[in-house]
Amino acid sequence: MILKKLSILNYKNILQSEVCFSPKINCFFGNNGMGKTNLLDAIHYLSFCKSHLNTPDSQIIHKEQEMCVVQGEYDYDNRNEEIFCAIRRRQRKQFKRNKKEYDKLSEHIGLLPLVIVSPADSELIQGGSSERRRFLDLIISQQDKQYLHALIQYNKVLQQRNSLLKAQSSDHSLYDVLDIQLERYGELVYEKRKMLVEDFTPLFNSYYQKICCSSEEVGLEYTSQLANDKLYDTLLANRERDRILGYTSTGIHKDELAMTLGGTLIRRIGSQGQNKTYLIALKLAQFVFLKQKGETTPILLLDDIFDKLDAIRVEQIIHLVGEKEFGQIFITDTNRKYLDEILATMNHEYALFKVEQGETKQMEA
Repeated sequence: MILKKLSILNYKNILQSEVCFSPKINCFFGNNGMGKTNLLDAIHYLSFCKSHLNTPDSQIIHKEQEMCVVQGEYDYDNRNEEIFCAIRRRQRKQFKRNKKEYDKLSEHIGLLPLVIVSPADSELIQGGSSERRRFLDLIISQQDKQYLHALIQYNKVLQQRNSLLKAQSSDHSLYDVLDIQLERYGELVYEKRKMLVEDFTPLFNSYYQKICCSSEEVGLEYTSQLANDKLYDTLLANRERDRILGYTSTGIHKDELAMTLGGTLIRRIGSQGQNKTYLIALKLAQFVFLKQKGETTPILLLDDIFDKLDAIRVEQIIHLVGEKEFGQIFITDTNRKYLDEILATMNHEYALFKVEQGETKQMEA
């Protein structure tokens, strides 16, 4: 899959932009705050119907405007796909595929597989468990509609149960109905998350060792309350406690993904370089996993990832993403000279762009 053309209107600091891309490598340079990350975020929005940085839709629209539009033209394995997104203040966002509007945004997820590597990924290591669950959900949802449906339904039922708990309801028959549904959807999510981690970890380990040229072991350990108990039984046993707390204290929304280096949590022992290598290896493995399981080659976005990495690791990363199995790539950096050096090592078609004050201008190679 290739993004041929991107049109943007009023997306953050990008007032208007229309850019045609290389089918292989696209590099963007410019000072911080000029709009490089916003450009990649717009591409991400077309795939996931939301910002990679979790920016609220009201803040995505340029502050002086009432709406923004993002439109992409894709070559989807020799067929054309046009995706249109319009975000208006105080209105429901609109997504269209080939001029036909989706009834539900969830129908769009998975059509345009994408992996982004950015400084914001540090939250996967340093942030709360919700960040790591979101990482698992993002991988599985892009290639498994049943999983996405179960996850959405679980969260809806969980919200209903929490509303009852906050209201101090004692309607046990209603709790029973909700708890049966939570178990039904939760079991499916648990099993698929568990299977993903088992299949994914060896691939991740392989990429980490390739980048740092060592035999240092990395790992992912998935823990869930569902590993030992039926969810319905646990919910029933904790029902009165949950009423006191005002929220549901057990379930897949409490699962954890431990990220380890040499058997120890990396957030406790990892250096800046080790953390960054860990995250990049995680995302490259995610890319290959999605390609193997999906119907097309994902797009890869690399947003300012080379800072705090030594020359050997940068060289290894460039070598890896230059391999045939990686398709279209978007790279941002503040230093054009650095990008020129990277491009000189890669025997691929490319395009080079300068981003300044939200405007993108293609440069001569």
